[in-house]
Amino acid sequence: MKGLSLLFNLAVLEVGMGQAVLESIKYSAVCQDCGARLECCGVQALVGGSLRWDVEVVCSACGFAVAVCDGVLPADLRDQLLSEHGAARLRVTSPQGMSIAIMRVLRAELGLGLTEAKAELRRVLAGEFSGTLPEMELLARSLRVAGVSAVATRP
Repeated sequence: MKGLSLLFNLAVLEVGMGQAVLESIKYSAVCQDCGARLECCGVQALVGGSLRWDVEVVCSACGFAVAVCDGVLPADLRDQLLSEHGAARLRVTSPQGMSIAIMRVLRAELGLGLTEAKAELRRVLAGEFSGTLPEMELLARSLRVAGVSAVATRP
């Protein structure tokens, strides 16, 4: 676990297409082999233009170990990420005339319908749209590609 543990504790890692943005948590689960308590490390990362959820698990009782890469982040663990790291906000500067571009990105990235995208647009423009840092950075990068000046920030 030592090799991957370093990765889980990083906040930002340099890679080819910009920076990979990471947030990690530790949590417990039950070993599927022996029923003992497991030590789990999970990381949500924005790498190469997409979000990923990686988990490393080791059972100190029986030695069971597994690494799951590019999984789906469960809602309860997303809540734990937000609780431990705080929410990041999506900030859009000079949004005048950019509402349509912002809504297109929201619809494409979040799978929203038109009505939902309009509601989220209001939150984005008010500086109230938030999530994990990797989630907000993904949206900020997509907005920048669409010509909208955007950043992911923490209050």
